Amino acid sequence: MRAGPGVNAVIQARSSSTRLPGKVLRPLAGRSVLGWVVRAAAAAPGVAQVVVATSDDVSDDAVAAEAERCGAHVVRGPLDDVVARFGLALSQHPADAVIRLTADCPLLDPALIGRLVAVWRAEPSLDYVSTTLVRTLPRGFDAELVRASVLAEQVATATGADREHVTSAIYRQPDRYSCTGVVVSPAADDLRVTLDTAEDWELISALVAELGDAPGSWRSVVSLLRSRPDLVALNAHVEQKKVGQ
Repeated sequence: MRAGPGVNAVIQARSSSTRLPGKVLRPLAGRSVLGWVVRAAAAAPGVAQVVVATSDDVSDDAVAAEAERCGAHVVRGPLDDVVARFGLALSQHPADAVIRLTADCPLLDPALIGRLVAVWRAEPSLDYVSTTLVRTLPRGFDAELVRASVLAEQVATATGADREHVTSAIYRQPDRYSCTGVVVSPAADDLRVTLDTAEDWELISALVAELGDAPGSWRSVVSLLRSRPDLVALNAHVEQKKVGQ
């Protein structure tokens, strides 16, 4: 008998990144970047299943194969319709809520993911819980939990850029959807540990060389970066692409 609502982690992944093609399959300390994300999701308290949602384009055959090798379930759908892929993940692997993760965040902290689950279990009427609603963490520790019925609604109704960004139509309408965020103090949102450029890769490689092959810990990453301004400088100039770009 299930102890509480079922929560699955769904990781969106593709090989056709515009700024750093193939980034999710890059080897990082003996495992792929995607492998790091799958491991973090699987280690998160309260996560029942891990699903990788990639495209049905031939360019993502290797992504699907790597996801299976890492022990994740795989669903494949339209390359440019990410929310449709999440809909497939939900229909093929039913859950009461889904945690959206992206495959370009190899340092994801399982404890943070588990914290989203705990917040939602305590108040399952919430539609959306995330680490980004009010950003206090470094970019790269992003995780969003969406109630299944709300995700299904986005699959049916989202248009334009919202079909790529999956959750943007939810947090943009706080009067319609019940949303809350997880925040930390002191804030560290000036830091960046997501993988989108060659400079990001240089920084993440340096962090892993210092911290070793272990699931991410946001506190350890922030502590190291605060003591190493030379590392922070590696990608400090990189600008995150905006929704719709």
